[in-house]
Amino acid sequence: MLRQHICQFGRKLVRRRPLGPREGVESGLAQCLSTLDLVALGVGSTVGAGVYILASEVAKDKAGPAITICFLVAALSSVLSGLCYAEFGTRVRSGSAYLYSYVTAGQLCAFITGWNLTLSYVIGATSVARAWSSAFDDLIGNQVSQLLKGGFSLQVPHVLATHLDFLALGLVLLLTGLLALGASESALVTKVFTGVNLLVLSFVIFSGFMKGDLHHWQLTKEDYKLATSASDDTSSLGPLGSGGFMPSGFEGILHGAATCFYAFVGFDCIATTGEEARNPQRSIPLSIIISLFTCFLSYFGVSAALTLMMPYYKIHPGSPLPQAFLHVGWAPARYAAAAGALCALSTSLLGTMFPMPRVIYAMADDGLLFRGLARIHPRTHTPIMATIASGTFAAFMAFLFELSDLVDLMSVGTLLAYCLVVFSVLVLRYQPDENLSKNKKTGVEIVEIKPASQAGSLQPVPEAGTVQAPPSLHNPDKTTPTRKSGRTVYACSLLLALLLMILGLILAQWPSHLLSGDPVYTTGAVLPLLLLIIGLTFIIWRQPQNPTPLLAPALPVLPLLSIFVNVYLMMQMTAGTWAFGIWMVMGKTGVETAPAR
Repeated sequence: MLRQHICQFGRKLVRRRPLGPREGVESGLAQCLSTLDLVALGVGSTVGAGVYILASEVAKDKAGPAITICFLVAALSSVLSGLCYAEFGTRVRSGSAYLYSYVTAGQLCAFITGWNLTLSYVIGATSVARAWSSAFDDLIGNQVSQLLKGGFSLQVPHVLATHLDFLALGLVLLLTGLLALGASESALVTKVFTGVNLLVLSFVIFSGFMKGDLHHWQLTKEDYKLATSASDDTSSLGPLGSGGFMPSGFEGILHGAATCFYAFVGFDCIATTGEEARNPQRSIPLSIIISLFTCFLSYFGVSAALTLMMPYYKIHPGSPLPQAFLHVGWAPARYAAAAGALCALSTSLLGTMFPMPRVIYAMADDGLLFRGLARIHPRTHTPIMATIASGTFAAFMAFLFELSDLVDLMSVGTLLAYCLVVFSVLVLRYQPDENLSKNKKTGVEIVEIKPASQAGSLQPVPEAGTVQAPPSLHNPDKTTPTRKSGRTVYACSLLLALLLMILGLILAQWPSHLLSGDPVYTTGAVLPLLLLIIGLTFIIWRQPQNPTPLLAPALPVLPLLSIFVNVYLMMQMTAGTWAFGIWMVMGKTGVETAPAR
């Protein structure tokens, strides 16, 4: 009896959801979102406060004017994950990394993905809400914070915030009510704020090219000495670098690109709109690509304008754009930058809160969370209970906690979701088509045609009702995926994910050993890993792929490269960031107490 229960529990953990929609089950969500709505949602959630703050930090401390190259490298690495999300959007109607993992990796992996996505969205919404409150407070002379610190201060350091944040609480509750009204109303507000934000960024970019000086991209040590009144000792320059367009060299570009990668986190919220988009198979992939391209142009243009308007070592980290306008003599323009920052924070907060109830609703609808969270409002067609629960929880967190130290935790959850989606694309591309499997059950056979050199001059003639499959160039003996080849790819992919994790850990935690050229370290650790990775990649490449024309190119190299980039970035996090095991235990308790489907 115990053995049967264990086996039954194990089968539930690896149980997969069908690729298509469940038969006889229709979603109650309203299909009202257009491609423009999805693009506005993706751009709004991605181009948030980072474009006003992150560019200054990377330019001043890491890369200098070469920050433009940093954003280019980060955009290319983000496209690797974006293409995988887009490919799933063409094959699965309802979206999110949770469902993509459920389709390919099973229930356990899907729960891990969905639960960590929820954690990422909650922390993201909380941190953005407090950032909006702080930015608004700065505009009115810090009157709100001074009042709250006097009457509502909290004396619990490193746990609670210095004071209760009523502005953040009210803002999150207000947007929760907006989300409960309907998806189309939320999309309209998102489009308005995103449009204003893009107009402000366009003004910043054109102003930078008009008032900028190209000499700021060609600074020398003499310029540093004159600006800082330093002595002839160049060692006093410290982190200012050696001058030129790349003052910190290629190492600075790589470090800057790793930081800039997080500026593109947020486009995955588009995938959660699958059941509310009018034409998800077309609009989701298209909006993901357009959003990433728009975000890259915004980051690239603002960083170029900022470093042209003033020397990178003079950039003010807290308020870079207002200080840059003051530097070029356009003091009134700083108010436009402040307005753009508030609009960017508003759209970023709404874009972070929008997918949160959708993921919770999908998990509850599948029986992985409490079934009551899957309730759809009959008039607004929104997941009302999931919206209220997630919004209230995020508002409570923003009211009490200062989560600036937990932003890395949000990044870990997002990067983990990216890895699982890319892994799912890699596995799914090499699995047999469900439609072909159904045809086989109904008597339709797939006939493999061998070349004439092997079969002589006589070619087999397929019988009536059979389907001919074209020969594969990379593996002429197999034309379509089979269950055996699919299992082979699945096993090899799991081993590759483990090896890439080990390689990323080595390169992130002990890079000095690799750069020193230590033969014992190189031949004993890195070289065997690389040989195993190349061998397993070759085995996957030799397997037949699904003939359906899809988006992600260069399989299996592109997904594996994307997994390595995401793992490498995760391995650079501190040990405390990996404390999300507590969140996983809480979620596991919820799964065990939730009623089975």
